[in-house]
Amino acid sequence: RNMETSQTHSSESMSKDLSELMKEATKEVHEQAENTPFMKNFQKGQVSLHEFKLVTASLYFIYSALEEEIERNKYNPVYAPVYFPLELHRKAALEEDLEYFYGSNWREEIPYPEATQKYVERLHYIGKNHPELLVAHAYTRYLGDLSGGQVLKKIAQKALQLPSTGEGLAFFTFNGVSNATKFKQLYRSRMNALEMDLATKKRVLEEAKKAFQLNIQVFEALQELVSKGQENSRPVQAKAELRTRNVNKSYEHGPAPGKESERTNRRHTDMMPTAPLVRWILALSFLATTVAVGLFVM
Repeated sequence: RNMETSQTHSSESMSKDLSELMKEATKEVHEQAENTPFMKNFQKGQVSLHEFKLVTASLYFIYSALEEEIERNKYNPVYAPVYFPLELHRKAALEEDLEYFYGSNWREEIPYPEATQKYVERLHYIGKNHPELLVAHAYTRYLGDLSGGQVLKKIAQKALQLPSTGEGLAFFTFNGVSNATKFKQLYRSRMNALEMDLATKKRVLEEAKKAFQLNIQVFEALQELVSKGQENSRPVQAKAELRTRNVNKSYEHGPAPGKESERTNRRHTDMMPTAPLVRWILALSFLATTVAVGLFVM
């Protein structure tokens, strides 16, 4: 009798909307991220340009894989209802940001840690073999970024002294979404309408938790890169982080670039923390904020 009662309770619980179940399933890991000092440090604006660049590079590989598999399954009924490329896709925006930070040869400059490769491999695997699980990654990433994006954008812009015109922050700018609240409601309603049996729902929820775990592993790997002072086994040079032409651009309607421009570059370089522990906190704070703030708002 107790077993029957337990099964009935489980069935009733799983009859809830998928979006609600997703939030409940990831509540524990969400709370862990929300209560860590990592997220609080980012919210205080304690982030360096170096960590920000490393995070952006890994996000590029992750979104490239995710969107490749989304395109593969855009007509598949297990994903088609939540296919919103114009509104959500981030690959092009990340390419724009990476060119701004690294220059035209950014593809040869950005790091590709093993943990990021593991995340990418997981996305390709489910896209080819279990496309019904793609929604777990898409929901976790896209709606999280959309929810917390504007908050993060303002923090990063101020902390890194990035141009008010938005250069370096394209990732956080969703030009295809005019009203974030209404769009999230539409997305959740489409997701909730996906046809899934009980077993599939459980697998999707487990995949959502796995998405968090993969993100944590990625940022742990980035911390190792920072503490070793390397990117792709190349020493990180203590040099001006932004290209001169982009710094000069901010002076189009003001004083001509010169010593002031040099001081701007030095400020970006000086923001790099020296203690490995601080670097670790700053690197992981971006993950905690991107995921935790996003899901908290949803």
